[in-house]
Amino acid sequence: FFLWQNAHAVIIGRNQNTLAEINSDFIHEKNIRITRRNTGGGAVYHDLGNINYSFIVNYQPGKDIDFSVFAIPVIKTLAQIGITAEFSGRNDFLIDGRKISGSAQSRIGDRILFHGTLLFDSNIDDIVNALNVRGVKISGKGIASVRSRVTNIKEHLPQQLDVKEFI
Repeated sequence: FFLWQNAHAVIIGRNQNTLAEINSDFIHEKNIRITRRNTGGGAVYHDLGNINYSFIVNYQPGKDIDFSVFAIPVIKTLAQIGITAEFSGRNDFLIDGRKISGSAQSRIGDRILFHGTLLFDSNIDDIVNALNVRGVKISGKGIASVRSRVTNIKEHLPQQLDVKEFI
């Protein structure tokens, strides 16, 4: 298990069309790096207010890969600092119905990589401006809907922590 951060970057899922996922004008204006990861899932924006985590474990042939095996420790760790989060759908973590994390996984040889984001104190405006969100996800409400669907962990903490203390 390890935690890591990236300065301003958009990370594209293995099977995504980069140009369909990003706002090219904003990306170029802000000099945001773009890279592709070897796992599926949606495009994500990273900044230094976003903490990324990775689990790398041995693959056990014949045993299904269960996202919740990796999600439960993250949920329990957040609970230890007073955050009530839930694992929702296939790969999202939510606080009060708002997304704080997406995750993805891949089997590489005899290893499984499971990783995700944790929005701790990210710039929500930059997330909204950097990524093109599919119309189905925003239900015709545009950018305001995207802003209302995500939140930073910091906003829900019972005590003040900065990103380094959180890590």
